[in-house]
Amino acid sequence: MKVIKALAAMAALSLCQDAIAATVERMDPPFWYTGMKNPEVQVMLYGKDIAEADFSLKDYPGVTVKEVAKVANPNYLFVYLDVDNTAKPGTLTFNLKEGRKTTEQHFELRPRNTKTGAQGFTTKDVLYLIMPDRFANGDPTNDDLGEWKASRNNGGGHHGGDIRGIQDHLDYIDDLGVTAIWLNPVQFNKGNASHGYSISDYYLIDPRLGSNEEYCEMIDAAHDKNIKVVMDMIFNHSGSSHWWIEDIPDTDWFNQNDYAASISKRQAGPRPNFGPGGWRRRNAEPLPATIEEFNALPQEKQDSIMRSVKKEPGSLVNTTHYKWVLLDPHAPQSERDILTDGWFVAGMPDLNQRNRHVAKYLIQNSIWWIEYSRIDGIRMDTYPYADYDFMVRWCEEVEDEYPDFNIVGEGWYPRNSAAGWWQRGSMVNGKDPKLKTVMDFDLTFTTKREIMNESNTTEGSEAGLFKIYEAITQDFLIPDPNYVLTFLDNHDIDRFMEPGDPAWKLKQGLAFLLTTRGIPQIYYGTEIAIGGHENMRADFPGGWQEDAVSAFTPEGRNEYQNECWDYASKLLNWRRNSKAVTEGKLIHYTPDNQTKCYVYARTNGDDTVLVMINGSDTVRPVDMSRFAEVIGDNTKGTEAVTGEVIDVTDTVLMPARGVYVLDLSK
Repeated sequence: MKVIKALAAMAALSLCQDAIAATVERMDPPFWYTGMKNPEVQVMLYGKDIAEADFSLKDYPGVTVKEVAKVANPNYLFVYLDVDNTAKPGTLTFNLKEGRKTTEQHFELRPRNTKTGAQGFTTKDVLYLIMPDRFANGDPTNDDLGEWKASRNNGGGHHGGDIRGIQDHLDYIDDLGVTAIWLNPVQFNKGNASHGYSISDYYLIDPRLGSNEEYCEMIDAAHDKNIKVVMDMIFNHSGSSHWWIEDIPDTDWFNQNDYAASISKRQAGPRPNFGPGGWRRRNAEPLPATIEEFNALPQEKQDSIMRSVKKEPGSLVNTTHYKWVLLDPHAPQSERDILTDGWFVAGMPDLNQRNRHVAKYLIQNSIWWIEYSRIDGIRMDTYPYADYDFMVRWCEEVEDEYPDFNIVGEGWYPRNSAAGWWQRGSMVNGKDPKLKTVMDFDLTFTTKREIMNESNTTEGSEAGLFKIYEAITQDFLIPDPNYVLTFLDNHDIDRFMEPGDPAWKLKQGLAFLLTTRGIPQIYYGTEIAIGGHENMRADFPGGWQEDAVSAFTPEGRNEYQNECWDYASKLLNWRRNSKAVTEGKLIHYTPDNQTKCYVYARTNGDDTVLVMINGSDTVRPVDMSRFAEVIGDNTKGTEAVTGEVIDVTDTVLMPARGVYVLDLSK
């Protein structure tokens, strides 16, 4: 009887073993390419207890398994392949054997993408920054997907703009004269925030914006018009709705991993959102002015104040946002750690790029998007917050694969010294950052603050154009000042223009932006003087079918808007063909109290452009003999926008708050 029972048990076990099958629920990347310079490919397999299966690869010429790596969570398996240069496009077969059952999983190897792309962006380009959700709604059918429905009455939520809307208005973008578009993140964000910086899936375009295929189609259409495309990426953090949060791969996948693991439990209830700017701290109660006043408070109140500065065990540590600690030679390591390992906000789990699987996953994801969609550049969000060594490695690997590619890192610093620390070839950073392009926030804030002020160079009270000049003089700190991203405004700061501002403000701002050193970026709507804090992320007028007027057409713009748009378009289209501006060096003169003017030249030896900006509310005569070394033998300059011819051999009378962009080569 015992023998019969034993045989029955063995038979039952055999049946169970036959029924067991490892199921792959997800595989990242979804496919890869042959002929890549780096032969190593990480394939992340996800499925219930998939790590318990025995993995093998069916023979495929040119492809071998380097490593099968298991992590703490048995639902993940990281397979590292070597795809050498002899491998041909086709389909790999992964065998996952568990018990007597073997499951086949197919993985496609595609040929290299030969479409135009990966061109990089240079000093010859002008980037046009677009919030996809706020530009134009080209496909209303994707407005109501999932639990969040598009509503233009929801300040911080989705309004319905999408990729199709951008593609529908490429003619407008081309006519404006820009040469590249940078879109705020288009990858899937499960929540209702419209900004896109809380990624839920790194390989998927947000369905409310379109599909992966539509994204590629838009890029192809842009390239057909010689417009490049820059993709916004975020490696510092994911969103709290990323699918990893429900089943975290490893014990150190996130910084403060235990807190990340508890998110799914807390997400059952509502999370506060303090306004359209996203997660904000509540205002703290006012503190007493003196120790005596503190001692006079009830004991319960005193205890509450003292507890408020202490972290409870297991509570989240947010980043301090004190980015200077990375540069500061006097900063303690503990403060550097809090900056990089603290979470940006509670809804953005901080990725640990020191985990080798995380690092490879992120680097590979960016290379996948370059090859798949043929983007031309990347803008990396929150650049200083990620692990420094990882970011160096990422820059190197992307450039190795795509030598012409360009990456700009967001480093929100109010001084140019930081740009000099972060840019590749840095003379003040002990370890080369390898980052080609940095953002010049210092110049942005200075221009916004000073351009309306009267130019003044009196020692101790400098203001106006002199302060802008002064910011440029700090370029000695920057290895390559031509490769800084310059801008008047973007999605994170107030608009350059305010309601009621005169058109001359925009004209001077744009003239300076488009002719000084660097790679200029214009924020959507700036060309029609959209202004005010409340319009920082405004819908572009005419982007929705129900809009009464369309600023995409001259007929839909008022006289003021047309004046601004015409100036911007003429200057942008002129810039495309100005080698002096796009390839030449900058020589600038100190603004003085007599002229109140900032005068500088861009010259490549053959061509010279002279820019004159009047920082005064009165007409100013300018003696041109001061600029003889850049004017040379030229006697006249043709104003780039108006076509007016100016004699540069004698005194030039500058209109109040006027600006001349003089092409001396014509």
